[in-house]
Amino acid sequence: MFMDFLNAVDSFVWGVPLIVMILFTGIFLTIRLKGLQIVHLPKALKFMFQNEEGGTGEVSSFAALCTALSATIGTGNIVGVATAIVSGGPGALFWMWIAALFGMATKYAEGLLAVRYRTIDEDGHALGGPFYYIEKGMGEKWKWLAKLFAFFGMCVGLFGIGTFTQANGIISSINTVFDPNNAATVNLFGNELSWSVIIGGIILTILVAAVILGGLKRIARVSEIVVPFMAVAYILCALIIILTHITEVPAAFVEIVQSAFGMRAVAGGALGAIIIAMQKGIARGIFSNEAGLGSAPIAAAAAQTNSCVRQGLVTMTGTFIDTIVVCTMTGLSIVITKSWDIGLEGVNVTINAFQKGLPFPEQFSAILLMICLSFFAFTTILGWDYYGERCLEYFSGRNKKSVMIYRYLYILAIFIAPIMTLEAVWTIADIFNALMALPNLVALLALSGVIVAETRDYFNGPTDSQGLLKGEHDVVSVNEMVGK
Repeated sequence: MFMDFLNAVDSFVWGVPLIVMILFTGIFLTIRLKGLQIVHLPKALKFMFQNEEGGTGEVSSFAALCTALSATIGTGNIVGVATAIVSGGPGALFWMWIAALFGMATKYAEGLLAVRYRTIDEDGHALGGPFYYIEKGMGEKWKWLAKLFAFFGMCVGLFGIGTFTQANGIISSINTVFDPNNAATVNLFGNELSWSVIIGGIILTILVAAVILGGLKRIARVSEIVVPFMAVAYILCALIIILTHITEVPAAFVEIVQSAFGMRAVAGGALGAIIIAMQKGIARGIFSNEAGLGSAPIAAAAAQTNSCVRQGLVTMTGTFIDTIVVCTMTGLSIVITKSWDIGLEGVNVTINAFQKGLPFPEQFSAILLMICLSFFAFTTILGWDYYGERCLEYFSGRNKKSVMIYRYLYILAIFIAPIMTLEAVWTIADIFNALMALPNLVALLALSGVIVAETRDYFNGPTDSQGLLKGEHDVVSVNEMVGK
Protein backbone atom coordinates (compact mmCIF):
# COMPACT_ATOMS: atom_id res chain seq x y z
CA MET A 1 0.00 0.00 0.00
CA PHE A 2 2.86 2.36 0.81
CA MET A 3 4.53 1.70 -2.55
CA ASP A 4 1.20 2.19 -4.35
CA PHE A 5 0.89 5.57 -2.65
CA LEU A 6 4.47 6.56 -3.54
CA ASN A 7 3.99 5.49 -7.16
CA ALA A 8 0.77 7.50 -7.41
CA VAL A 9 2.49 10.63 -6.05
CA ASP A 10 5.49 10.04 -8.33
CA SER A 11 3.29 9.75 -11.41
CA PHE A 12 1.47 12.95 -10.45
CA VAL A 13 4.50 15.17 -9.74
CA TRP A 14 6.48 13.75 -12.67
CA GLY A 15 3.54 14.04 -15.05
CA VAL A 16 3.46 15.87 -18.37
CA PRO A 17 3.14 19.38 -16.82
CA LEU A 18 6.48 19.22 -14.96
CA ILE A 19 8.30 17.64 -17.91
CA VAL A 20 6.96 20.40 -20.16
CA MET A 21 7.94 23.06 -17.62
CA ILE A 22 11.52 21.79 -17.31
CA LEU A 23 11.98 21.57 -21.08
CA PHE A 24 10.21 24.91 -21.65
CA THR A 25 12.52 26.67 -19.16
CA GLY A 26 15.61 25.27 -20.87
CA ILE A 27 14.33 26.07 -24.37
CA PHE A 28 13.16 29.55 -23.32
CA LEU A 29 16.54 30.41 -21.78
CA THR A 30 18.38 28.90 -24.77
CA ILE A 31 16.46 31.17 -27.14
CA ARG A 32 16.89 34.28 -24.98
CA LEU A 33 20.60 33.58 -24.51
CA LYS A 34 21.04 32.80 -28.24
CA GLY A 35 22.38 29.27 -27.77
CA LEU A 36 25.01 30.35 -25.24
CA GLN A 37 25.59 26.78 -24.02
CA ILE A 38 26.83 25.79 -27.50
CA VAL A 39 28.49 29.03 -28.65
CA HIS A 40 30.47 29.64 -25.45
CA LEU A 41 31.13 26.05 -24.33
CA PRO A 42 34.87 26.27 -25.24
CA LYS A 43 35.24 29.40 -23.09
CA ALA A 44 33.34 27.72 -20.25
CA LEU A 45 35.66 24.69 -20.35
CA LYS A 46 38.66 27.04 -20.30
CA PHE A 47 37.33 28.93 -17.26
CA MET A 48 36.72 25.61 -15.52
CA PHE A 49 40.49 25.08 -15.13
CA GLN A 50 41.42 28.76 -14.76
CA ASN A 51 40.72 29.97 -11.24
CA GLU A 52 40.03 33.67 -10.87
CA GLU A 53 42.59 35.74 -8.98
CA GLY A 54 41.34 38.01 -6.21
CA GLY A 55 37.76 36.76 -6.30
CA THR A 56 35.52 36.99 -3.26
CA GLY A 57 34.21 33.73 -1.79
CA GLU A 58 35.06 30.66 0.27
CA VAL A 59 36.55 28.22 -2.26
CA SER A 60 38.01 28.43 -5.79
CA SER A 61 35.71 28.22 -8.83
CA PHE A 62 37.16 24.79 -9.63
CA ALA A 63 36.54 23.60 -6.06
CA ALA A 64 32.97 24.92 -6.24
CA LEU A 65 32.47 23.05 -9.53
CA CYS A 66 33.96 19.88 -8.03
CA THR A 67 31.63 20.23 -5.03
CA ALA A 68 28.71 20.54 -7.45
CA LEU A 69 30.00 17.63 -9.55
CA SER A 70 30.52 15.57 -6.41
CA ALA A 71 26.80 15.94 -5.80
CA THR A 72 25.81 15.16 -9.40
CA ILE A 73 28.23 12.45 -10.57
CA GLY A 74 27.00 9.54 -8.50
CA THR A 75 24.49 6.71 -8.67
CA GLY A 76 22.48 8.74 -11.20
CA ASN A 77 25.23 8.15 -13.75
CA ILE A 78 25.58 4.43 -13.06
CA VAL A 79 22.35 3.19 -11.46
CA GLY A 80 20.02 5.98 -12.63
CA VAL A 81 20.87 5.53 -16.31
CA ALA A 82 20.36 1.78 -15.93
CA THR A 83 16.93 2.13 -14.28
CA ALA A 84 15.86 4.69 -16.93
CA ILE A 85 16.81 2.37 -19.81
CA VAL A 86 15.22 -0.69 -18.15
CA SER A 87 11.95 1.21 -17.54
CA GLY A 88 11.79 3.40 -20.65
CA GLY A 89 13.94 1.51 -23.14
CA PRO A 90 17.14 2.75 -24.82
CA GLY A 91 15.21 5.84 -25.97
CA ALA A 92 15.36 7.18 -22.42
CA LEU A 93 19.03 7.98 -23.09
CA PHE A 94 18.05 10.20 -26.03
CA TRP A 95 15.70 12.21 -23.83
CA MET A 96 18.46 12.52 -21.24
CA TRP A 97 20.58 14.16 -23.97
CA ILE A 98 17.78 16.56 -24.89
CA ALA A 99 17.22 17.45 -21.24
CA ALA A 100 20.97 18.03 -20.83
CA LEU A 101 21.30 20.20 -23.95
CA PHE A 102 18.68 22.65 -22.76
CA GLY A 103 19.62 22.00 -19.13
CA MET A 104 23.02 23.58 -19.77
CA ALA A 105 21.28 26.94 -20.34
CA THR A 106 19.28 26.36 -17.16
CA LYS A 107 22.44 25.53 -15.21
CA TYR A 108 24.18 28.65 -16.57
CA ALA A 109 21.29 30.80 -15.36
CA GLU A 110 21.39 29.15 -11.92
CA GLY A 111 25.14 29.77 -11.48
CA LEU A 112 24.81 33.38 -12.64
CA LEU A 113 21.96 34.20 -10.28
CA ALA A 114 23.69 32.42 -7.37
CA VAL A 115 26.64 34.84 -7.47
CA ARG A 116 24.50 37.84 -8.47
CA TYR A 117 22.32 37.60 -5.36
CA ARG A 118 24.56 35.88 -2.79
CA THR A 119 25.46 37.30 0.61
CA ILE A 120 28.97 37.28 2.06
CA ASP A 121 29.47 37.80 5.79
CA GLU A 122 32.30 39.72 7.39
CA ASP A 123 34.02 36.40 8.13
CA GLY A 124 33.91 35.48 4.43
CA HIS A 125 31.08 32.93 4.77
CA ALA A 126 29.14 32.88 1.48
CA LEU A 127 25.49 31.90 1.31
CA GLY A 128 23.49 31.85 -1.88
CA GLY A 129 21.25 29.81 -4.11
CA PRO A 130 17.62 29.78 -5.20
CA PHE A 131 16.33 30.89 -1.79
CA TYR A 132 18.34 34.11 -2.08
CA TYR A 133 17.66 34.87 -5.71
CA ILE A 134 13.96 34.23 -5.09
CA GLU A 135 13.88 36.55 -2.07
CA LYS A 136 16.27 39.26 -3.32
CA GLY A 137 15.49 39.05 -7.01
CA MET A 138 11.74 38.48 -7.00
CA GLY A 139 11.07 40.47 -3.81
CA GLU A 140 10.13 39.94 -0.16
CA LYS A 141 6.58 38.95 -1.03
CA TRP A 142 8.01 35.77 -2.59
CA LYS A 143 9.96 34.78 0.52
CA TRP A 144 7.45 31.99 1.16
CA LEU A 145 8.54 30.41 -2.13
CA ALA A 146 12.18 30.67 -1.05
CA LYS A 147 11.33 28.96 2.25
CA LEU A 148 9.46 26.25 0.35
CA PHE A 149 12.51 25.61 -1.83
CA ALA A 150 14.77 25.45 1.23
CA PHE A 151 12.44 22.94 2.92
CA PHE A 152 12.29 20.66 -0.12
CA GLY A 153 16.07 21.03 -0.52
CA MET A 154 16.61 19.72 3.00
CA CYS A 155 14.31 16.78 2.24
CA VAL A 156 16.09 15.94 -1.04
CA GLY A 157 19.38 15.81 0.86
CA LEU A 158 18.04 13.82 3.79
CA PHE A 159 15.60 11.46 2.03
CA GLY A 160 16.46 11.59 -1.67
CA ILE A 161 19.58 12.08 -3.74
CA GLY A 162 21.87 12.69 -0.78
CA THR A 163 21.48 9.62 1.38
CA PHE A 164 19.18 6.73 0.52
CA THR A 165 19.94 6.35 -3.20
CA GLN A 166 23.71 6.76 -2.84
CA ALA A 167 24.18 4.52 0.19
CA ASN A 168 21.80 1.92 -1.23
CA GLY A 169 23.74 1.92 -4.51
CA ILE A 170 27.11 1.50 -2.78
CA ILE A 171 25.95 -1.29 -0.49
CA SER A 172 24.10 -3.12 -3.30
CA SER A 173 27.25 -3.17 -5.43
CA ILE A 174 29.33 -4.40 -2.47
CA ASN A 175 26.80 -7.15 -1.81
CA THR A 176 26.73 -8.18 -5.49
CA VAL A 177 30.52 -8.51 -5.55
CA PHE A 178 31.22 -10.14 -2.17
CA ASP A 179 28.05 -12.12 -1.36
CA PRO A 180 25.78 -12.31 -4.43
CA ASN A 181 23.87 -15.33 -3.11
CA ASN A 182 23.46 -13.91 0.42
CA ALA A 183 25.15 -16.98 1.89
CA ALA A 184 26.22 -15.23 5.12
CA THR A 185 23.23 -13.42 6.61
CA VAL A 186 21.90 -12.17 9.91
CA ASN A 187 18.43 -11.02 10.98
CA LEU A 188 18.43 -7.27 11.65
CA PHE A 189 15.44 -4.91 11.96
CA GLY A 190 13.20 -7.76 10.79
CA ASN A 191 15.22 -8.27 7.58
CA GLU A 192 17.65 -10.98 6.51
CA LEU A 193 20.76 -8.95 5.66
CA SER A 194 24.08 -10.14 4.30
CA TRP A 195 27.12 -9.48 6.47
CA SER A 196 28.60 -7.65 3.48
CA VAL A 197 25.68 -5.18 3.70
CA ILE A 198 26.12 -4.64 7.44
CA ILE A 199 29.91 -4.26 7.36
CA GLY A 200 29.80 -2.06 4.27
CA GLY A 201 27.10 0.12 5.83
CA ILE A 202 29.07 0.63 9.05
CA ILE A 203 32.29 1.54 7.20
CA LEU A 204 30.41 3.95 4.89
CA THR A 205 28.70 5.64 7.84
CA ILE A 206 32.02 6.16 9.64
CA LEU A 207 33.70 7.62 6.53
CA VAL A 208 30.78 10.00 5.85
CA ALA A 209 30.77 11.19 9.46
CA ALA A 210 34.54 11.82 9.38
CA VAL A 211 34.21 14.18 6.40
CA ILE A 212 30.92 16.05 6.85
CA LEU A 213 31.60 16.90 10.48
CA GLY A 214 34.56 18.90 9.14
CA GLY A 215 32.38 21.29 7.12
CA LEU A 216 32.54 22.74 3.59
CA LYS A 217 36.31 23.10 3.25
CA ARG A 218 36.93 19.46 4.08
CA ILE A 219 34.16 18.40 1.66
CA ALA A 220 35.70 20.60 -1.07
CA ARG A 221 39.20 19.20 -0.46
CA VAL A 222 38.00 15.60 -0.74
CA SER A 223 35.92 16.42 -3.84
CA GLU A 224 38.81 18.16 -5.64
CA ILE A 225 40.89 14.99 -5.31
CA VAL A 226 38.32 12.23 -5.80
CA VAL A 227 35.95 13.61 -8.46
CA PRO A 228 38.44 14.26 -11.32
CA PHE A 229 40.33 11.01 -10.69
CA MET A 230 37.27 8.75 -10.54
CA ALA A 231 35.49 10.49 -13.45
CA VAL A 232 38.52 9.85 -15.69
CA ALA A 233 38.86 6.25 -14.47
CA TYR A 234 35.18 5.48 -15.10
CA ILE A 235 35.16 7.12 -18.54
CA LEU A 236 38.26 5.10 -19.52
CA CYS A 237 36.53 1.85 -18.54
CA ALA A 238 33.43 2.78 -20.54
CA LEU A 239 35.60 3.82 -23.51
CA ILE A 240 37.27 0.40 -23.48
CA ILE A 241 33.81 -1.21 -23.81
CA ILE A 242 32.83 1.15 -26.63
CA LEU A 243 36.13 0.84 -28.53
CA THR A 244 36.22 -2.96 -28.28
CA HIS A 245 32.65 -3.03 -29.67
CA ILE A 246 33.09 -0.11 -32.08
CA THR A 247 31.30 -1.89 -34.95
CA GLU A 248 28.16 -2.14 -32.76
CA VAL A 249 28.06 1.58 -31.86
CA PRO A 250 26.12 2.79 -34.96
CA ALA A 251 23.43 0.15 -34.36
CA ALA A 252 23.24 1.23 -30.71
CA PHE A 253 22.59 4.87 -31.71
CA VAL A 254 19.91 3.75 -34.18
CA GLU A 255 18.23 1.69 -31.46
CA ILE A 256 18.34 4.66 -29.05
CA VAL A 257 16.70 7.03 -31.55
CA GLN A 258 14.09 4.49 -32.71
CA SER A 259 13.16 3.70 -29.11
CA ALA A 260 12.94 7.42 -28.24
CA PHE A 261 10.21 7.92 -30.85
CA GLY A 262 8.34 4.68 -30.25
CA MET A 263 9.37 3.12 -33.57
CA ARG A 264 9.83 -0.29 -31.96
CA ALA A 265 6.62 -0.26 -29.93
CA VAL A 266 3.78 -2.62 -30.74
CA ALA A 267 0.95 -1.25 -32.89
CA GLY A 268 -1.00 1.44 -31.08
CA GLY A 269 1.56 1.73 -28.31
CA ALA A 270 4.00 4.20 -29.87
CA LEU A 271 2.70 7.27 -28.03
CA GLY A 272 2.76 5.47 -24.70
CA ALA A 273 6.31 4.27 -25.37
CA ILE A 274 7.44 7.82 -26.20
CA ILE A 275 5.87 9.24 -23.02
CA ILE A 276 7.46 6.56 -20.83
CA ALA A 277 10.88 7.07 -22.48
CA MET A 278 10.56 10.86 -22.04
CA GLN A 279 9.39 10.56 -18.44
CA LYS A 280 12.13 8.16 -17.37
CA GLY A 281 14.85 9.86 -19.42
CA ILE A 282 14.09 13.40 -18.24
CA ALA A 283 13.45 12.36 -14.63
CA ARG A 284 16.71 10.42 -14.42
CA GLY A 285 18.50 13.14 -16.41
CA ILE A 286 17.43 15.75 -13.85
CA PHE A 287 18.38 13.34 -11.07
CA SER A 288 21.82 12.97 -12.62
CA ASN A 289 22.77 16.50 -13.75
CA GLU A 290 20.34 18.41 -11.48
CA ALA A 291 19.74 21.14 -14.08
CA GLY A 292 16.70 23.11 -12.93
CA LEU A 293 16.74 21.46 -9.54
CA GLY A 294 18.46 24.43 -7.89
CA SER A 295 21.23 22.51 -6.11
CA ALA A 296 24.32 23.55 -8.11
CA PRO A 297 23.85 27.31 -7.45
CA ILE A 298 24.22 26.64 -3.72
CA ALA A 299 27.78 25.46 -4.38
CA ALA A 300 28.40 28.12 -7.05
CA ALA A 301 27.60 30.86 -4.54
CA ALA A 302 30.69 29.88 -2.50
CA ALA A 303 33.06 30.33 -5.48
CA GLN A 304 35.86 32.89 -5.26
CA THR A 305 34.75 35.13 -8.12
CA ASN A 306 33.66 38.67 -8.84
CA SER A 307 31.85 37.79 -12.07
CA CYS A 308 28.43 36.19 -11.99
CA VAL A 309 28.52 35.44 -15.74
CA ARG A 310 31.92 33.75 -15.51
CA GLN A 311 30.71 31.53 -12.70
CA GLY A 312 27.55 30.76 -14.68
CA LEU A 313 29.72 29.46 -17.51
CA VAL A 314 31.76 27.31 -15.12
CA THR A 315 28.59 25.96 -13.50
CA MET A 316 27.20 25.09 -16.95
CA THR A 317 30.07 22.69 -17.65
CA GLY A 318 28.79 20.44 -14.86
CA THR A 319 25.80 19.34 -16.96
CA PHE A 320 28.02 18.73 -19.99
CA ILE A 321 30.44 16.53 -18.03
CA ASP A 322 27.73 14.74 -16.09
CA THR A 323 25.22 13.83 -18.80
CA ILE A 324 26.72 14.41 -22.23
CA VAL A 325 29.94 12.62 -21.22
CA VAL A 326 29.50 10.28 -18.23
CA CYS A 327 25.84 9.22 -18.68
CA THR A 328 26.41 8.63 -22.40
CA MET A 329 29.31 6.31 -21.58
CA THR A 330 27.09 4.30 -19.23
CA GLY A 331 24.11 4.23 -21.59
CA LEU A 332 26.11 3.10 -24.62
CA SER A 333 27.78 0.37 -22.56
CA ILE A 334 24.37 -0.95 -21.47
CA VAL A 335 22.78 -0.79 -24.93
CA ILE A 336 25.79 -2.32 -26.73
CA THR A 337 25.97 -5.29 -24.34
CA LYS A 338 22.14 -5.76 -24.32
CA SER A 339 22.19 -5.74 -20.50
CA TRP A 340 18.97 -3.74 -20.13
CA ASP A 341 16.51 -6.40 -21.28
CA ILE A 342 17.53 -9.55 -19.38
CA GLY A 343 15.54 -9.14 -16.15
CA LEU A 344 18.15 -7.31 -14.07
CA GLU A 345 17.60 -4.03 -12.21
CA GLY A 346 19.59 -1.21 -10.64
CA VAL A 347 23.35 -1.46 -10.37
CA ASN A 348 23.27 -5.10 -11.54
CA VAL A 349 22.43 -3.89 -15.06
CA THR A 350 25.60 -1.81 -15.28
CA ILE A 351 27.68 -4.50 -13.56
CA ASN A 352 26.48 -6.95 -16.21
CA ALA A 353 27.44 -4.48 -18.96
CA PHE A 354 30.95 -4.14 -17.53
CA GLN A 355 31.31 -7.89 -17.13
CA LYS A 356 30.22 -8.53 -20.74
CA GLY A 357 31.97 -5.55 -22.29
CA LEU A 358 35.36 -5.31 -20.60
CA PRO A 359 38.10 -7.72 -21.72
CA PHE A 360 38.80 -8.67 -18.10
CA PRO A 361 37.63 -11.50 -15.82
CA GLU A 362 34.01 -10.94 -14.75
CA GLN A 363 34.83 -10.68 -11.02
CA PHE A 364 37.53 -8.06 -11.68
CA SER A 365 35.12 -6.01 -13.85
CA ALA A 366 32.47 -6.13 -11.13
CA ILE A 367 34.98 -4.97 -8.51
CA LEU A 368 36.13 -2.17 -10.82
CA LEU A 369 32.58 -0.85 -11.19
CA MET A 370 31.96 -1.24 -7.46
CA ILE A 371 34.99 0.97 -6.72
CA CYS A 372 33.87 3.64 -9.23
CA LEU A 373 30.31 3.62 -7.94
CA SER A 374 31.44 3.75 -4.31
CA PHE A 375 33.63 6.81 -4.86
CA PHE A 376 31.03 8.59 -7.02
CA ALA A 377 28.24 7.94 -4.56
CA PHE A 378 30.43 8.83 -1.58
CA THR A 379 31.23 12.27 -2.98
CA THR A 380 27.54 12.77 -3.84
CA ILE A 381 26.69 12.07 -0.21
CA LEU A 382 29.18 14.75 0.83
CA GLY A 383 27.95 17.31 -1.72
CA TRP A 384 24.32 16.89 -0.77
CA ASP A 385 25.05 17.24 2.91
CA TYR A 386 26.48 20.67 2.06
CA TYR A 387 23.38 21.56 0.01
CA GLY A 388 21.05 20.39 2.75
CA GLU A 389 22.91 22.37 5.39
CA ARG A 390 22.77 25.56 3.32
CA CYS A 391 19.03 25.10 2.79
CA LEU A 392 18.60 24.59 6.54
CA GLU A 393 20.70 27.67 7.31
CA TYR A 394 18.30 29.78 5.29
CA PHE A 395 15.19 28.02 6.56
CA SER A 396 16.20 28.30 10.23
CA GLY A 397 17.67 31.81 10.10
CA ARG A 398 21.30 30.62 10.41
CA ASN A 399 20.66 28.50 13.50
CA LYS A 400 23.95 26.62 14.03
CA LYS A 401 22.43 24.11 16.44
CA SER A 402 19.88 22.96 13.85
CA VAL A 403 22.71 22.46 11.33
CA MET A 404 24.55 20.12 13.71
CA ILE A 405 21.33 18.17 14.34
CA TYR A 406 20.88 17.87 10.56
CA ARG A 407 24.40 16.45 10.20
CA TYR A 408 23.69 13.71 12.73
CA LEU A 409 20.33 12.88 11.12
CA TYR A 410 22.13 12.74 7.77
CA ILE A 411 24.64 10.24 9.15
CA LEU A 412 21.77 8.17 10.59
CA ALA A 413 20.02 8.14 7.18
CA ILE A 414 23.21 6.73 5.62
CA PHE A 415 23.21 3.95 8.19
CA ILE A 416 19.59 2.85 7.58
CA ALA A 417 19.59 3.30 3.77
CA PRO A 418 20.83 -0.25 2.92
CA ILE A 419 17.71 -1.89 4.42
CA MET A 420 15.34 0.02 2.11
CA THR A 421 14.08 -1.48 -1.16
CA LEU A 422 15.45 -0.21 -4.47
CA GLU A 423 12.01 0.82 -5.78
CA ALA A 424 11.13 2.82 -2.65
CA VAL A 425 14.50 4.58 -2.61
CA TRP A 426 14.30 5.83 -6.21
CA THR A 427 10.61 6.74 -6.05
CA ILE A 428 11.10 8.89 -2.93
CA ALA A 429 14.10 10.59 -4.58
CA ASP A 430 12.09 11.35 -7.74
CA ILE A 431 9.23 12.90 -5.76
CA PHE A 432 11.43 15.28 -3.75
CA ASN A 433 13.42 16.20 -6.88
CA ALA A 434 10.22 17.36 -8.57
CA LEU A 435 9.03 19.34 -5.53
CA MET A 436 12.42 21.07 -5.22
CA ALA A 437 12.54 21.94 -8.92
CA LEU A 438 9.21 23.79 -9.07
CA PRO A 439 10.10 26.92 -7.01
CA ASN A 440 13.47 27.17 -8.76
CA LEU A 441 11.97 27.00 -12.26
CA VAL A 442 9.49 29.74 -11.38
CA ALA A 443 12.40 31.95 -10.23
CA LEU A 444 14.49 31.29 -13.36
CA LEU A 445 11.61 32.32 -15.62
CA ALA A 446 10.78 35.38 -13.50
CA LEU A 447 14.43 36.55 -13.45
CA SER A 448 15.25 35.73 -17.07
CA GLY A 449 15.49 39.46 -17.82
CA VAL A 450 18.29 39.84 -15.25
CA ILE A 451 20.09 36.81 -16.71
CA VAL A 452 19.94 38.19 -20.25
CA ALA A 453 21.00 41.72 -19.19
CA GLU A 454 24.04 40.46 -17.24
CA THR A 455 25.04 38.18 -20.12
CA ARG A 456 24.69 40.92 -22.72
CA ASP A 457 26.76 43.38 -20.65
CA TYR A 458 29.49 40.79 -20.14
CA PHE A 459 29.92 39.66 -23.74
CA ASN A 460 29.40 43.06 -25.35
CA GLY A 461 32.09 44.87 -23.33
CA PRO A 462 35.90 44.59 -23.26
CA THR A 463 37.25 42.06 -20.78
CA ASP A 464 40.50 41.65 -18.91
CA SER A 465 42.66 38.51 -18.59
CA GLN A 466 40.34 37.13 -15.92
CA GLY A 467 37.30 37.34 -18.18
CA LEU A 468 35.90 40.34 -16.26
CA LEU A 469 34.60 43.53 -17.78
CA LYS A 470 37.26 46.21 -17.58
CA GLY A 471 36.33 48.95 -15.16
CA GLU A 472 33.06 47.31 -14.14
CA HIS A 473 33.14 44.12 -12.04
CA ASP A 474 29.95 42.34 -11.12
CA VAL A 475 28.26 42.85 -7.78
CA VAL A 476 29.76 40.65 -5.07
CA SER A 477 27.33 41.21 -2.22
CA VAL A 478 23.74 42.14 -1.60
CA ASN A 479 24.83 45.30 0.25
CA GLU A 480 26.70 46.61 -2.80
CA MET A 481 23.80 45.63 -5.04
CA VAL A 482 21.30 47.52 -2.90
CA GLY A 483 23.65 50.52 -2.88
CA LYS A 484 23.78 50.56 -6.66
